[in-house]
Amino acid sequence: MLTDEFDRDVTGIRVSLTDRCNFDCVYCHNEGLGDTRGPMDPRENEMGTDDVVRVCKTAAEFGVDSVKFTGGEPMLREDLEEIIERVPDSMETSLTTNGTFLPGRAEGLVEAGLERVNISQDAIDREAFAEITKSGGFDRVIEGVDAALDAGLDPVKLNMVVFEATAGYVPEMVDHVAENDGLRLQLIEYMPELTGNPEWAIDIGRVHDWLAERAVEIERREMHDRKRYWIESEDGDGRGMVEIVDPVGNPTFCANCHRVRVTHEGYLKGCLNRNDDLKPMGEMTRGEIREAFREVVADRVPYYGEYLVETDEGGWEINEKYLETADA
Repeated sequence: MLTDEFDRDVTGIRVSLTDRCNFDCVYCHNEGLGDTRGPMDPRENEMGTDDVVRVCKTAAEFGVDSVKFTGGEPMLREDLEEIIERVPDSMETSLTTNGTFLPGRAEGLVEAGLERVNISQDAIDREAFAEITKSGGFDRVIEGVDAALDAGLDPVKLNMVVFEATAGYVPEMVDHVAENDGLRLQLIEYMPELTGNPEWAIDIGRVHDWLAERAVEIERREMHDRKRYWIESEDGDGRGMVEIVDPVGNPTFCANCHRVRVTHEGYLKGCLNRNDDLKPMGEMTRGEIREAFREVVADRVPYYGEYLVETDEGGWEINEKYLETADA
């Protein structure tokens, strides 16, 4: 197992299969392709099927026991089922998707070995959803959630990015998962460091406080030191789980991070928020992949509090202590 100098074992990888997406969400830094695009072959700048499989097999050699496939929209890859089928049996396999391509494919993905799925859904109201995603895909997403449940992927996690435009929809999304068995809600703090528009960010602590008042039970997960809030439905017959992913300015979150990332172009990176530590994997041979893993884990740094420190103006800048690492 690979361990960085801050005693964080690397036990998981997130693998982006593409930066393409059929949505054009307002908070995303990529430009969407539109609703009509269906699954496609990998592009020249995307890792091929065999490359992705070699990355997973090499990660498994180091004791990595989970892989999450992401995008863009990973279900735009026609070879997704083949990739999942070829993932080592020792690795838990999960997927983050907008859900529009799950109808008709969810069962096949489960047969290939998919164990968990996160589906992006930023609102339960059709018009609000369309305004955020710049798409008409609401009905397909709802169908995708049902397809995932029917295929046995429960609990299905609904991912909701919380920022100025969506904060008002949080209560009805919480009620939605409390009233529907098999659903959980993951509220993801908006990260202006990645996408800009810092004025869109909200105080995520207020969401924590509101959930704590409603919760009948609160748990704390080891991963990222996250809190889980169990919320009862208004009629008392249902119970749903809500979790907050709040990395911004949170050194505790970073101290409990055990994942590295793989970009769709075949680079390894030690932190989702960093783009100055990309490690190429060359021709993607097993030896080159192993060496890139060793290098990126050795170069991991704390993010908030040490690597990225807050300025007097409330922004963030790289700590001079790590400038040499960042420039390497």
